Formats: sequence, structure tokens, C-alpha cells
Amino acid sequence: MSVEKMPLAELAKHVGEEMGVSSWVTLDQAKIMEFAHCTGDHQWIHTDPERAAAESPFGGTIAHGFLTLSLIAPTAFELLVARVEAKSVVNYGIENVRFITAVRSGKRVRNRIRLAKVDGRGGRRFLITTDNTIEIEGEAKPALTASTLAIFT
Repeated sequence: MSVEKMPLAELAKHVGEEMGVSSWVTLDQAKIMEFAHCTGDHQWIHTDPERAAAESPFGGTIAHGFLTLSLIAPTAFELLVARVEAKSVVNYGIENVRFITAVRSGKRVRNRIRLAKVDGRGGRRFLITTDNTIEIEGEAKPALTASTLAIFT
């Protein structure tokens, strides 16, 4: 069953609305190790479960903050990009990123997205701002909050 996509120009009618909550993503040790390999960030708090269990204040390894932040892109596709008629979407920036709670290895996270702003840039170009809250399953506080900007055409 296909979902009817909204014309890009109509997105502005939804400013201030929550666009939805993404599927859960598990940040397990394998994913954390892949991220460490790709980025070169092998700090023990992420990559050494035995040492982290003994020495870290979290009782084990935690996901990199930037790994958690990187989940905004695929979850935005799931909740927003898939719902509008856009030829392309290009990241434009991130504002007000706050890493609030560490994500312990094995925890599940999801993104709650609110459409904050839609600015016309001429033609079919729009600068879209979303407010993102990456929630951690079973935790009172989120992993992070961030406002992201993207150019939709």
C-alpha cells in the first residue's frame, strides 16, 4: 500500500506540529564498534566493555554522542522525507545540539521530530528546520536534542 505524498509547498501548513516518532534503533556494541572503526574514535568508554564496566560511571560502554546524532538523518527520512514530494534533500546544518544523557550499549533509541520552520528559498527550494529529540527507551531524559536544517527541492 503506497502512501500519498504531500506537495512540498504544503509542508508549511504543518509548522509547529509533531511529524511523528521514528522506529526504535538498537545501539548495541557491534554498532558502536563499527562507528569507532569508521571515525577512528576508539576511546575506551565506547570500545572496551570490561574496562568500562569496571571504571565508567555508566557501568559499561556507551554509544558515541555523534553516533546517536547521526541517527537524525535516517529517522528524518522515515518520518518526514518519505511523506513529501521532494526531488532532493541536502543537509544544511545543525543548531543547538545538546547531549543530555549517555546511551548505554544495548539500549534502544528513537527520534521525535517537530517541524519548526519552513522558509521558501525561491522556486521549489525550501529550508526546513526540525526539532529532534532522541529518546532512550526506559529513560526519563533524552539522549540529545538538536535542531537540523535541510534544503528540500
